[in-house]
Amino acid sequence: MLSQQDQLELAACYIKQLRERVEGLQRAKEEQATTAPRASSSAMTSLMIGLSLPVVELRDFGSSIEVVLISGLNKNFMFYEVINVLGEEGAEVVSASYSTVGDKVFHTIHAQVRFSRVGVETSRVWKRLQELIC
Repeated sequence: MLSQQDQLELAACYIKQLRERVEGLQRAKEEQATTAPRASSSAMTSLMIGLSLPVVELRDFGSSIEVVLISGLNKNFMFYEVINVLGEEGAEVVSASYSTVGDKVFHTIHAQVRFSRVGVETSRVWKRLQELIC
C-alpha cells in the first residue's frame, strides 16, 4: 500500500508526463503545419480576398487524397497532365469532376493510394501541381 504522500507524488509525476507529451504533440503539430502545404484555408481566403488564381489544394486522407484546382476561365491547362502527375506519384484517380462558378473553374479529383505501404508524398505532388498549373 502506498501512502497518501506517495500517491500524490505519483499523480504529480504522471501529470507532468502528460503535460510534456501534450507540449511535444503541439510542437509536432505546429511543425507539420509549417512544413506541409495546406491550401484548404488559404484557398477560401484567396477566393474571398480575390488573390491570384490558380489555387492548388491538396488534402491527404491517408489511403486517399483529394485535389481541388481552382482556376480562372482564361487559364488553360491540360487536365490529363494533372492526372498523370497523380499516377506518377503513386495515386490512382477514382473520380474527377469540375464546375464553373462565375469566372472560376473548380476541378475536384479523388484518388486512392495504389500501394498503402509506400503511400503518396503529398508535398511533392502539391509542388509538381503548382509548377504545372501556375
